Amino acid sequence: MTKTVVGILLCSLVGLLLLWVGLHDAARVRRLRRHGVRTTGTVVDNVRVDGHNGPSWAPVVAFVDHHGYRVEFTPSMRGSGMGLATGREVTVVYLPHDPQTARVLMRRHMTGPVYFLLAGALAFLSVGVLIAVTG
Repeated sequence: MTKTVVGILLCSLVGLLLLWVGLHDAARVRRLRRHGVRTTGTVVDNVRVDGHNGPSWAPVVAFVDHHGYRVEFTPSMRGSGMGLATGREVTVVYLPHDPQTARVLMRRHMTGPVYFLLAGALAFLSVGVLIAVTG
């Protein structure tokens, strides 16, 4: 009984946390689409990132913001199919008051993290419900 309650609580808390982060990220994407400044950026490098699934490569994108400052960022979405070749020009969108919120203006880079977080939230919440029903 106690293990069942702990399992339900743990899965539910993790699921709700992922849901909150996913919805927060979805709101950021919405703000970027509505109020973001669009500019052209260039992939200046691909750096090796050591993650829990082993090493991967992450592109570094540089652009000049509306104040004339050079800004570099690494997209948060990584994995197969997410790479960008060095030297490639991409459209970048960022909030005028915070250029570090920049994202590459491609569907997979804009909404990929949102879908990933929401899918994780759904998985944890589903497991919590499954534990509650079968336990």
